[in-house]
Amino acid sequence: MNSNNQQIVFDPELIKRYDKSGPRYTSYPTAVQFHDGFGAAEYRRYAQESNAGGNPLSLYFHIPFCDTVCFYCGCNKVVTKDRSRAAPYLQRLHRELELQGELFDRNRTVDQLHWGGGTPTFISHDEMSALMTKTRECFNLRDDDSGEYSIEIDPREVKVDTIALLRKLGFNRMSLGVQDFEPRVQKAVNRIQSEQETMAALEAARREGFKSISLDLIYGLPFQSVETFSATLDKILEISPDRLSVFNYAHLPELFKPQRRINAEELPAPQEKLNILQLTIEKLTGAGYVYIGMDHFAKPDDELAVAQRSGTLYRNFQGYSTHADCDLVGLGSTSIGQVGHSYAQNLKELEEYYQRIDAGELAVFRGVELSADDVLRRAVITDLICHFHLEKAKVAQQFDIDFDGYFATEIEALAGMEADGLLTLSADRIQVEPRGKLLIRNICMTFDRYLREKANQRFSKVI
Repeated sequence: MNSNNQQIVFDPELIKRYDKSGPRYTSYPTAVQFHDGFGAAEYRRYAQESNAGGNPLSLYFHIPFCDTVCFYCGCNKVVTKDRSRAAPYLQRLHRELELQGELFDRNRTVDQLHWGGGTPTFISHDEMSALMTKTRECFNLRDDDSGEYSIEIDPREVKVDTIALLRKLGFNRMSLGVQDFEPRVQKAVNRIQSEQETMAALEAARREGFKSISLDLIYGLPFQSVETFSATLDKILEISPDRLSVFNYAHLPELFKPQRRINAEELPAPQEKLNILQLTIEKLTGAGYVYIGMDHFAKPDDELAVAQRSGTLYRNFQGYSTHADCDLVGLGSTSIGQVGHSYAQNLKELEEYYQRIDAGELAVFRGVELSADDVLRRAVITDLICHFHLEKAKVAQQFDIDFDGYFATEIEALAGMEADGLLTLSADRIQVEPRGKLLIRNICMTFDRYLREKANQRFSKVI
C-alpha cells in the first residue's frame, strides 16, 4: 500500500474552513431517508432473498437500560434503577430472536455479534446467559472463538466475575466507556467513574483473554481543556488499549433532553476544542496508534488497522468493521438492520415494540430499499471513508459506468478540495491526502445525492 495511507496531518485553518454539519455515514442512504413505506413485509422479503447468497450474519442487540443518565448522551435509552424492568424487554427479545431466526437459513454462520445500548451489563448474569442460549437456539453461532463477538461495558456496572462470564458466553471483544478521567468533567456530565473501576474492568478483560479492548473518550465536554484532557490521555496510554474511539461531543439540547442539564457556558470554546483534538491526534499517533478515520485509532497490529492496509475495512452502524460480507440483523427496540440492498429499523418506543412482538410480528416500522444509484454511491462512500482512496476503474467495472461521466458534478466539486490539499484527483483514482483525512465526511458528502437535493437536514458538525 502507499506509504501515506496511515498518516494524518492536522491543519487548523483548513478544518475551520470546512467545519460544517454532515452525516457520519454509518449507512448510505442515511437514516434521514428511512420511511414507513418500508415495513415488516418488505424486510421479510429481503431476508428470505438473502439466503440465496448464503452470506454470514451479523447480529446487533439493543439493550436500552441505564442505571443513571449521562448528560451528554444522545442514545435511545431507558434510565431506571429498577432492574426488574429488563425482564419484560428480554422476554420480547427472545421472541424476536425466534421470529428473525425463522427467516434465515441455519447454515449461515454468525461471524459478528454485538450487544449495545444503553448499558448491556445492566441485565443480570442469569439474563445474560439466557439471552446467549436463546441466540444459539435461533442462529448458528461460532463455537471456535473465531467470530467477532463484542459488548459495550460500563466499568461502574461490572464486577470481575461478570467479565469472566461474558468471556465464557463467547464474547471476545469489549469496548469500555471512559469519556474523561477529570473529576470536574465527570461531575458536570453526571458520570462519576474512578480510574480504579476502569482499570479493574480492563485488567479483568485482559486476564480472561479478550482479543481486543477499546476505550471510548469524548472531547468537547464541560470544563475540558488541553491540560486536563492531556492528563487523561497520559493515563490512557499507560493502559495501552488496542483501540480508541475519541468522539466529538455535539451539543444539541433541542434534540436530546439530557443535554439540557449541561450548561453551554461551561463547554470549551471552539478553538480550545480544536486544540484538544490536535493534541489527541499528536499524542496517539506519537504513541504508535494508527488513525483509522472518523474518531477511531488502533494499534498497527489491531484487526482494524490490518483490514485498512489490506483494503477490506468496512463501515456500518457499529462503526468500522472487518465484516463487509455480512447481512446485519437488528434486534431490540430502535435497532437497525441491513439485509441485501435494504435498511430496516425497529420501533423505538418500548410499549409499541412490545405490542408488535406480542402479536407475533416483526417490529420493523421503517426502512429504505436501495436504488441502483444508492448502491453505487454507498460503494464509493465506503471506499473513501474506510480506505482514503478510490480506484475509479474498479468502481466503473463493478457498476458498468463511465466513472468521470457519471460523477461529473462531484468531480467538479472535488476540484476545490484538491486545490485545498485535501485530496488528489487523477485519471484512475481519488486519493485522500493526510490533511484531508480529518475532513473525510466533507469529501463523502460530495457524493451524497440526498444531501445535495435537500439542504435542511440536521446533522452534527464534522469536527
